[in-house]
Amino acid sequence: MSEQNKALVRRVIEEAWNRGNLEVVDEIFAPDYTEHILRPGQEPGTEGYKGRVLTTRAAFPDLVCDVEDLIAEGDRIALRYTLRGRHDGELAGTPPSGRRMSSDGMVFARFQDGKIVERWQVHDDLGLLQQIGALPTPEASTG
Repeated sequence: MSEQNKALVRRVIEEAWNRGNLEVVDEIFAPDYTEHILRPGQEPGTEGYKGRVLTTRAAFPDLVCDVEDLIAEGDRIALRYTLRGRHDGELAGTPPSGRRMSSDGMVFARFQDGKIVERWQVHDDLGLLQQIGALPTPEASTG
């Protein structure tokens, strides 16, 4: 089961995040899926997850998500990933800067009957927003 769950997570990363194919979300996520850490304005459930992917890919059209670590045990997975891309679209009210970013995050997810039923994600939003110029870096604010 653990290897199967890892394969499903890799498929979501490759198809949804790296290619923009959101149909995979309906295949792999349970209809009553719960996202425990919503972004401001994010709708709950699979529609909210798809919206997160769309918003991120619109801001970074060349987005690539690399799996750094993927660990599975029983019905749970732990994922550490890195997002990379160029800021060519609006993000959180910040116009395109053309800057490149590299930003890390972690996800924990629980599976039931071969579907993702709940997920917890922590992402370095502060670092990402600093890299695209939406927020000052510590060096910029002290000088």
